[in-house]
Amino acid sequence: MNFHDSEKILGVLEKEGYFQVNNPKKADLIIFNTCSIRQKAEHKFYSELGRIKDYKKRKPKVKIAVGGCIAQQEGKNIFLKAPYVDFVFGPQNIHMLESFVSDRNRPGHKRTLCLATNDNPDLAKTDLPVKRIDGVKAWVTIMYGCNNFCSYCVVPYARGRERSRPSDNIVSEIKELSDNECKEVTLLGQNVNSYRSDTDFPGLLKKLDRIGGLERIRFVTSHPKDLSDELISAMAELPKVCEHIHLPLQSGSSKVLRLMNRGYTYEEYIKKFFTLREQIPGLSVTSDIIAGFPGETEDDHLQTLKALKELEFDGIFAFKFSQRPLTKAATLEGQLPEKVKSERLFQILEIQDEITGRKNRSLEGTIHEILVEGESETDKEKLTGRTRTNKIVNIPKMNTAKGDLLFVNITKGRKHSLEGEAVTKDSKT
Repeated sequence: MNFHDSEKILGVLEKEGYFQVNNPKKADLIIFNTCSIRQKAEHKFYSELGRIKDYKKRKPKVKIAVGGCIAQQEGKNIFLKAPYVDFVFGPQNIHMLESFVSDRNRPGHKRTLCLATNDNPDLAKTDLPVKRIDGVKAWVTIMYGCNNFCSYCVVPYARGRERSRPSDNIVSEIKELSDNECKEVTLLGQNVNSYRSDTDFPGLLKKLDRIGGLERIRFVTSHPKDLSDELISAMAELPKVCEHIHLPLQSGSSKVLRLMNRGYTYEEYIKKFFTLREQIPGLSVTSDIIAGFPGETEDDHLQTLKALKELEFDGIFAFKFSQRPLTKAATLEGQLPEKVKSERLFQILEIQDEITGRKNRSLEGTIHEILVEGESETDKEKLTGRTRTNKIVNIPKMNTAKGDLLFVNITKGRKHSLEGEAVTKDSKT
């Protein structure tokens, strides 16, 4: 989501005559697009911001802007902590960059601090220009904000309440992408399952499935409490919707899930999980886990480890609980020591690594379709792509182009990726 926000920032600025440079020393404008989902990200931002202070002294005409969730959360406090910052804007106010840079380009303009963190009621109806980083794959926002108020999460405070884009706007954007050779889109929303405009989320998927030239549709993130039978059916029936879902569990303990205000029990989660598995053969499921939530006992932790073994996710993102401002979990009793959280996280990752490695090895000798994404980042002699189930596959370089769809035989399953070889349609089984 933040990456796509950066594409919008670049789109707005390109319209004003700016272009991206790789070295800050060559920039007229330096923008920090920030995340505040965990404390570590916030610390990293302030560290990077501090490094730019001396550079601003040497080149006072350089403008510094701070966007994203920390900007929304901290607001004018950023000016107090870093008075050399010129502009602070939240995720709802990316469009304000246009007036900011226009004003500062006027002859004789005097430096004034600019703050844009107000609620934007027109957010879902305003389509900003986007500077796409990848022509083959694209992120497309379908909704903004979140209404769930999970007790650990700062997103409703940083990104506001839910607002869904009109489906016609989304369809038009994706048709244009498809006309420009885009093969895969990932629909973005804090909880795509609660998309509500002139249609619901399954209805939107049906509209997008009819777009010619588009090969694959993905989406993130799904909230388990809003995973409907209609959505499961749509995933099973629509040929362009990929066989992968990211379905955050967060904990295997129903008691902890209640403290998290997740809106479901573990029993309700696994019922939906196995319905997905049953109705969508070959489905890949990934998830999120929080280690060391306040009040989590050793038994609660063991229930999470048991859940990992029972569900066998294809992969997870797991993190230690991080106290965030404004959230209820930051003030809950039973805050756990860092050592305990680290130990529990290690055990979670150890179990999941074994599961992921085993599941990947089980794919050896099977045939899968991949979308070629280009040269592998880890091995310049190989190409990389992803299966419909969102698994990374590396293959030897061959006469094929980025964006091609290939069938590959999986020759080696590794912990975080697969190795494969291209096969002809005739040899496909």
